Amino acid sequence: MNFKQIASFVKIEHTLFSLPFVLIGYLIAYDQFQSELTDTGYGWLRIDLLWILVAAVAARGLAMTLNRIIDQDIDAANPRTAQRHLASGSISKSTAWWLAALFLAMLLLGAGMLNTVALAMSWLPVLTFVIYPYMKRFTWLCHLWLGLCLGLAPAGAWVAIAADVHGFDAILGTGDGFLWYPTIFFISLGVVLWIAAFDLNYARMDVESDREMGVHSFPAHFGETVTTRTSIQMTLLWFACFAISDPMSEAWFLLSAGIMAILNIGVILKHKTLADFQTTLFRVSMLTGWVLLASILTL
Repeated sequence: MNFKQIASFVKIEHTLFSLPFVLIGYLIAYDQFQSELTDTGYGWLRIDLLWILVAAVAARGLAMTLNRIIDQDIDAANPRTAQRHLASGSISKSTAWWLAALFLAMLLLGAGMLNTVALAMSWLPVLTFVIYPYMKRFTWLCHLWLGLCLGLAPAGAWVAIAADVHGFDAILGTGDGFLWYPTIFFISLGVVLWIAAFDLNYARMDVESDREMGVHSFPAHFGETVTTRTSIQMTLLWFACFAISDPMSEAWFLLSAGIMAILNIGVILKHKTLADFQTTLFRVSMLTGWVLLASILTL
């Protein structure tokens, strides 16, 4: 298996969804603990950022690999996904498991090179990745669980820096309260809702197949109208989360979140008339994180 096959198998382009929020979590932590850090960003913080990116890319690859392995039977039965690598047999399941092991090793290496807290908490994203593919077999809440998987991205990057200063108190809290509240909490919650809103609309492509196979997607369970209404409501909620998160460049961040929420809602409302609805939705949703990152970098 060459790099091109691996990139296609794990859909490496989907990393564009989580990567900006990984960087946002890193920047928020650096700003929050700047006075307590012994370096101004030109030494170990650069090394930390490198290992954060290694862990983030590995986590994304592990999540997709596990999803492909566990969903092999569902993918094979769905005409839209029947040509995926495992479903079509172009990649063997044993190869996929070796790839999953490689990504897991990369994740543990990246976390371990950061600090003991990051390594000790690395089980959490792995557990969410394992659970996600099974969720769709039981409940339409699978879309929110997928959001949780990506919502851990900014939180994980934040912990990587915060734990360097405060150890496990970065998670458990200090006498002054929880260090992750409100900023990183609402950023992560916003990501959960943002991804869930996207995934609700992404699942429109498989409504008939999901109903035949008993897959519990939201559109298959509730129908087109409720899917549109709910995804718009989720978009308004993720905007609210980002608006009250109080990041570093509050005014630019608020403006950027508002613009991207409007664009996302506009695309969702045109799901019946846009010939390339899924492609447009993918691009606008993916762009959301990068615009928010750019707004923070304006400081």
